[in-house]
Amino acid sequence: MRAIAVVFVLILLISLAAHGVAATEERYGYITIQNVTVSLSNDSAIINVDYSVDEGTRIIFFLLGKQDLKNKLYHILNYPNAQTRKISLDKAEFYVDKAAYSYGKGIYWYPSHEFNVVIPSLTIQSPQVTKTYSMTNSFPDGIGYFDDGNSNQKSTQPLNSEKK
Repeated sequence: MRAIAVVFVLILLISLAAHGVAATEERYGYITIQNVTVSLSNDSAIINVDYSVDEGTRIIFFLLGKQDLKNKLYHILNYPNAQTRKISLDKAEFYVDKAAYSYGKGIYWYPSHEFNVVIPSLTIQSPQVTKTYSMTNSFPDGIGYFDDGNSNQKSTQPLNSEKK
């Protein structure tokens, strides 16, 4: 029985390695990014990521949990202080405290940011403006914005969050 499990794991590792060789820019391991949306409120950000995972890895998530998936998504987003709010096999939501700089009186600056893979569709939403980028691994210029006045009513705090 143990030999069968070892053979199964070896076959799985070989199939994952084969996918890595044929990787595209928007792919990291078994994850292919489809789009990322960063919603800004005060100095925090809620990041929604839509992605797909290789079919062969779904059984691993069922057996071993989603910790490796979380770790890969943290690496892709490149936010050291991100906290997981929700995660499934096709989308995740993260909360980033202090993603933007506060200049007081409701004035904020969300700086440029580098991701560790190419994002096919990146959307940055502030209370005043929405910017969309295609096939980029960075948010190049940063964005200034003002508090929308309703941010105290929005739930921007992490829900049952986990730190990386």
